[in-house]
Amino acid sequence: MFGPYVHQIDPILFDIAGVHLWWYGLGFALGFGEIHLFLTRGHGRLQLSLREVWSLSLFMAIGVLVGGRAVEIAFDEWPFYREHLGLIPGFWLGGMATHGLMLGGALGAALFTLRSRKPFLPLADALVIPAAFLMGIGRLGNFIDGQIVGAVTEVWWAVEFPDADGFRHPVVLYDGAKNLLLMVYLLHVRRVNRTPGATASRFVFWYAFPRIFVDLFRDYPTHRLALGTGQTLNIVMALLGAVLLYRSRLRRQGRLTHSLAVTPSPGGSLDAAPLSSQRVAFVCLLACCLTIPSNWTQDIPSRYGGRHPGLEYTWLYPMIDTAPPPSSADCCGSEERARAR
Repeated sequence: MFGPYVHQIDPILFDIAGVHLWWYGLGFALGFGEIHLFLTRGHGRLQLSLREVWSLSLFMAIGVLVGGRAVEIAFDEWPFYREHLGLIPGFWLGGMATHGLMLGGALGAALFTLRSRKPFLPLADALVIPAAFLMGIGRLGNFIDGQIVGAVTEVWWAVEFPDADGFRHPVVLYDGAKNLLLMVYLLHVRRVNRTPGATASRFVFWYAFPRIFVDLFRDYPTHRLALGTGQTLNIVMALLGAVLLYRSRLRRQGRLTHSLAVTPSPGGSLDAAPLSSQRVAFVCLLACCLTIPSNWTQDIPSRYGGRHPGLEYTWLYPMIDTAPPPSSADCCGSEERARAR
């Protein structure tokens, strides 16, 4: 009745005047939209004005995009970008690193709290819930793109991906389901445990710890401590989450204090920013997200140019070699790059 699935989904939604819009980028737009709606619904409880909600949404979105791209470049594509430094700001040229997304989002929220003089932990407890949703639908985008593959398997739900031999575990769907279930769990935690940092600490730990086991089904190249880059970061994040969980427990027992006082900003609040400009900036950012592909930068023209004539010539992909990708035997070949992300 059921059998292995042959992946034939086009990761490009459509193009406008040669600019390609991607399913993967749509996930970011939807995720950032959910973060904004979540903050809007809870702005009274979080002691945020509507202008501050718009500001925080922008801080989060920009932090996520910058962090995801920075970690992608630093850990996965630095050999390419050190030869093309001018392309580093071009987020439309390649995908994002998931651990970088979370790091960037945390830094964006921290910068917002420093500027607005708001307490960090209550905001973090609220933000991690829509963040789990963003990470979940982002994995759906990865699956549609078809470039993150699992190990070869004979299970009936296996998938034959475009750039990998054999039928493989759809490992990004496993991780996506885990992230969406995590969102449900975090909603429960927020209801039953009001201790500042309780929800955020559980996000850090329960995102990373189960992913260690999910990623056992991935086809990772091993080059750091006999682990893939993502698996190494999973372990580091799980250890950090365990520390945060311990501190949250101490806080709930009254053995560790946390001030919830709000100190007025000496330069005025973020309410001073024009609301209309914040709205326009956020909408433009969502539109730009649609141009983000999941692939590594140097793979895109060679991988999609044949199916989408003119892609290799578009202004969005300057200076990128459009020759066929190296063979999978090469350590930087297309198949191994697919496994590494």
